Amino acid sequence: MPVLTRLIPSPVFVDISRGAMDDLAGLLADQRISASGKLAIAISGGSGQALREKLAPALPGADWYCVAGGNIDAAVQLADDIKGKRYDAVVGLGGGKIIDVAKYAAARVGLPLVSVATNLAHDGLCSPVATLDNDNGRGSYGVPMPIAMVIDLSVIREAPDRFVRSGIGDAISNISAISDWELSHQVNNEQIDGLAAAMARTAGEAVLRHPGTVADDEFLTVLAESLVLSGIAISISGDTRPSSGACHEISHAFDLLFPKRAASHGEQVGLGAAFAMHLRGAHEASGLFAEVLRRHGLPVLPTEIGFTADEFVQAVDYAPQTRPGRFTVLEHLSLSTDQIRDAYADYAKTISS
Repeated sequence: MPVLTRLIPSPVFVDISRGAMDDLAGLLADQRISASGKLAIAISGGSGQALREKLAPALPGADWYCVAGGNIDAAVQLADDIKGKRYDAVVGLGGGKIIDVAKYAAARVGLPLVSVATNLAHDGLCSPVATLDNDNGRGSYGVPMPIAMVIDLSVIREAPDRFVRSGIGDAISNISAISDWELSHQVNNEQIDGLAAAMARTAGEAVLRHPGTVADDEFLTVLAESLVLSGIAISISGDTRPSSGACHEISHAFDLLFPKRAASHGEQVGLGAAFAMHLRGAHEASGLFAEVLRRHGLPVLPTEIGFTADEFVQAVDYAPQTRPGRFTVLEHLSLSTDQIRDAYADYAKTISS
């Protein structure tokens, strides 16, 4: 009887450590990604310039491209700029927006993408999805996942704390997303990819249960590993189900309804996850989410990110429209506006007591 297995799409190389970025050229040569050092490196106009000054002497064969914004136009422009120049790979050096632009551009020209993250804001660092602004708001585009992942903890420490803490909200929201997936399996017989679910849940639990803070290298390592695992879980599943449920629907609703005021992705999905756990009656878990979010300085109430209770109710009411066809606790309960308002009042009372 043959033993059947499946190939798991994942980076060929992941380095999460202090100083990981210092020998980027050597790492890529050792992994046979770029022996020549001929790279197209996408950076932002801000922190990316400082990193360019630091890294450029060791990367004489690289061309540097400054990316303005995280939208589809910037991604298409980057692809046009690098097309036909015979690079070995594209390197996205920066935060989530730069990496998403680089992902899309690399896919468009058929080159591998090396993700070099400078913050830990969300799990898009290693996922097969590029989230880009477009004329209709924001879209998610399927792309090959990065061939290599480099996270230099010394560089992460230089990022604003808010951008590092944001990843905590995204990581623990996996647990709520898996609960939604399991609910859809029970109600609609939607198939669950057990490996993807296990990987995403483990990533979320590792962050949720860790006693450390963003001031500790050990905690930063666990957070970075969890975000990488979340991205791989998405790749295994073939969609965002392992890390996107009601929590993300609520966040997408904030982005669409209040585009000028939306908070960071991780802040919104962390809050959404705590509320979603409350909705499904998992009050102990919801309380733990709120406790951990508070400990890390993340919001647990919409007023903490500048939204009124009524605006939060509006976002929750609109949320199912952001992902047609996805079944979560929001679609299952199908609450009226008044019922959402009552549920939120109970949530706020419960986590404040």
